[in-house]
Amino acid sequence: MEKLDSSVAHRIAQAASTFERQRTGHTPKSVAVILSEDTLVITLHGALSPAEQALAQTPAGAAQMQEFHRQLFRDSADSLHQDIKRITGVDVREAAAEVEPSLGIVVQVFTTGTMVQVFLLAHSVPADSWSGSG
Repeated sequence: MEKLDSSVAHRIAQAASTFERQRTGHTPKSVAVILSEDTLVITLHGALSPAEQALAQTPAGAAQMQEFHRQLFRDSADSLHQDIKRITGVDVREAAAEVEPSLGIVVQVFTTGTMVQVFLLAHSVPADSWSGSG
């Protein structure tokens, strides 16, 4: 996957952070934006509130948190879709969100009907180690 032009990526990250704050009341600690052809992945780090993190400590609480955020995303994603179209000039055809409750990470994946597998690594990989083509 390639990183977006920094100004576009930055604008999408800001829109995603604002969207998260408006829908949950909690601002993520950081946002990563990656684009590969027609797939946009937005990762919100530190997106869960302390109360949500506490709830997610049990399997039942984690499942409840995941379902809550999926439903919340489905019900409110239109405004983020509009922001992404305004920034990129491209319509969002499909969207999904997944939550990793134990780490407080929310991954919003925008696809065009393909399967997307997202792997959250233990730490970042130096940019100079990537060849840039997949």
